[in-house]
Parts: sequence; structure tokens; C-alpha cells
Amino acid sequence: MDGTLKYEELTRSFTRRLMDTPTEFYRYLYGKINWEDKLIGITGPKGCGKSTLILQHIKHTFKGEDLDKVLYISLDNLWFANNKITDLVETFYTNGGTYLFIDEVHYEPNWKRLLKNLSDDYPSLHIVYTGSSMLQMKSSVADLSRRLAMYEMRGLSFREYLLFEKQIKVEPVSLETALKSHVDISMDICNKIQIIPAFENYLRTGYYPFYKQVHNSLESRIMSMVNQIIEVDYPAIDDVTPATIRKTKKMFMVLAERVPQTPKMTELYRELETDRNQGLKMLNALERGGLLQLLIDDVKSPDNLSRPDKIYINNPTLAYAISPHSDIGTIRETFFMNQLTESHDVRYPKHGDFIVDKKYLFEVGGKNKNFNQIKDIPNSFLAVDDIEVGRGAKIPLWIFGLLY
Repeated sequence: MDGTLKYEELTRSFTRRLMDTPTEFYRYLYGKINWEDKLIGITGPKGCGKSTLILQHIKHTFKGEDLDKVLYISLDNLWFANNKITDLVETFYTNGGTYLFIDEVHYEPNWKRLLKNLSDDYPSLHIVYTGSSMLQMKSSVADLSRRLAMYEMRGLSFREYLLFEKQIKVEPVSLETALKSHVDISMDICNKIQIIPAFENYLRTGYYPFYKQVHNSLESRIMSMVNQIIEVDYPAIDDVTPATIRKTKKMFMVLAERVPQTPKMTELYRELETDRNQGLKMLNALERGGLLQLLIDDVKSPDNLSRPDKIYINNPTLAYAISPHSDIGTIRETFFMNQLTESHDVRYPKHGDFIVDKKYLFEVGGKNKNFNQIKDIPNSFLAVDDIEVGRGAKIPLWIFGLLY
């Protein structure tokens, strides 16, 4: 098969995917990306909608003959087992192509060198790529940081869920606005929807946008995603052995049963038959893969982690998929940390549950939660579940899902 036929084979696949791409709902990141940049990277956990995002951009931006200048490819396609991406790009570029979209870039073993060479060898080519959240592009790709525009995508916020599921449009609010104006915000939204049932449904099913496609098989789809992250994405990015993959999977399942207890890491490593260094690498991989959240105090550096102070599953939907009867207190804390870490520094405090931006102290709980544990501490708040409208420093927990 010559280069032209190879190119046409993939463009047909691209056209079919583009036709099936929905345009009724756009993720929060869509409007934040400067699509004119020459090299754009989008990372994020599997299942958060990265592929749909770039296909929506193509569908919205390129019409008629302009579509001939665009090529979308996904490197998890078996086609690339026997064909070189560099040959394909050469054919595309020489035929007038100027916009290349590479999905699942981490499936290419030499993805770092690939991106650098494409950027250097095709100066008129605009490149957008997506990859696992395990990728650390800015620190690992030589000569790319000065030209790379990097974005990280997360799962659905509660605000996005309200639009995606209920067609209730709510603008994002800053944390400061939420703290000061939560009563007005709550009353406005609660006039449009029964917020408590909607929030409960979001916690159980709403973090991953694909929940609408799978219906009753959501849990099995999430567990398949977990297996792919550990068994495929992890070894594609880091040089790990099959034994390490098995231990990493066991670590995740063991931690999932114990969160959010303060971890006894020495005992955990002994149980996994591994040492401290390898254990920390596995723990870090699970966090980067979007499966865990690691909470540390103000003293520790996130880049030099010796032991987290608390470990959480990444999000409530993942927690419920692993354990349908998860403790509600843990779910509440998991939600709060997940939503706040999108754009805020969240740490483990001496008192309370979380300190945000080294300024705001939070205790998370049910509607009967009181201030006993954080009384007399400035800038302290309760994030409380099962209430529609709060008062003063007692704020509905669901409000913190409106931040992005």
C-alpha cells in the first residue's frame, strides 16, 4: 500500500468519527485553550473527554475545503503497529496539511522525540496532542517547553453535570465568591432544580462524561478503565516490569479499601513485598493516572513526597464503582478535594479536614456538623452535605462543585 492509500484509509476513519462527534455540550476547558498556538498538549485521566474535545474543535473550526488541511489520528489504532507515523505525516504535509491532531500520544514509545522532531521538521504544522495524565511534558521534553502550551483536563464538575444532565446553566464561580455569596447562589439554583437528588446522582455516576453511553454497565466500564491505566498506560510511559504492574494494581485495591486513613506505608510496602522507593513510584503513578489523590501538609513538597498524610480515591464516582457501599463521610471529603484541586492548593491542616491556599480552613461533614473542631480559627468554614442553602460560614457542600 503506498503512502497516499495509507493516508486515505485514516482520513476515512477520521471523517466517520467527526460525523459522530456531539456538539451540544462543551467541556470547561474548551474555551480556555488558545487553539492558534503551534504546539498544544492536553493531558488528563482516561475517560474525561479529551478526544471529544479536540474533535469538537475540528468540527466547529474547519469547514468545507479547510477540512482537507486537517488530520486526526489516534495512536492506539492497530494501524500504527505496521505503519510509521512519520511517513504518514510526510504524506499529509506534502499534500497541504497544516493541522495535525494526535490522540493518545503515549502509545508511541518515543513520543517525546516524535513531538520534538515533528515540531522541528514541519515548521508550518500546527500540532495538538492528547495523552495520559501520567505524562509530564514540560519537565521531560527537551526544547519543547518554550513552545508548548500545556493544558490539563479533569472529569465533570458538578456545575458541568447540571448542564450536561439537566440543562441547567450555571456560570463558574470563584472560591472567594462561593464563600461570600453562597446563600444567593444557592437560592437561585434551588429555584430551578431539586439540588440534593441531583448532587447525589452526580457523586455516584457523574464524574466521567461517558456515563450517558454505558447506563447500567458504568461500574464495569470504570473498572476496565482502571485496568487499562495500570496495565497499558503505566508501562507505556514508565519502564516497569509485569511484576510491578501486578503490585501496582494490588496497591490500588488495598488502598481503596482503607481510604482515607492516614497510611502506614511501611506496613503497606511489606504487604506488597516491595521497598520504599518502588512503593513511592507506584503510589505516584496511581496519582498521575487519575486514580488516587494524595493529601500532604504544608511542610512537604509535592515533588519530594516521602509519605502522604492522607490518601483518597480520585473522585466519588470511581470510589462508588470500586465499593458501592463506600462510607459517605469519605465520599464527601473525596468530592471536596477533587473539585478544589483543579485550581487551588489543598493541604492537610493541624485542625479540620483541609486548608486551601494556606488561608481557608474547612471541615467537611453532614448537615449536623458543627464548628467544635475549628472554632475560633480565622477563615474557617463548614462544607456541609444534605442542605440546599447555608448560612454564614456554613456552606452547602455541593456549592464547591461550581468552581470550574
